[in-house]
Amino acid sequence: MKIGTAGTFESNDCIVTVRSHQGISILIDSIVFDQFGEQIEHVIRETLEQENIKDLHVQIKDKGALDYTIRARLLTAIQRMRDQDET
Repeated sequence: MKIGTAGTFESNDCIVTVRSHQGISILIDSIVFDQFGEQIEHVIRETLEQENIKDLHVQIKDKGALDYTIRARLLTAIQRMRDQDET
């Protein structure tokens, strides 16, 4: 199974782990989930749409990351997963 990870569990950051999956599956663990859970999921789904990704499991452990950080971590994790095809 291919897996990609990016980020840290520091304040204002997040760890994003992605793996192959049929369909889109998103699991969010966030210290600000009650306030921003919907926005975090929106950023993830929007990024996956922009990248034309329809099959992926995304797990995020968030410590208050801003939208652009979540997006960057997600894209990096996806690229790291894809890089496994090249090795």
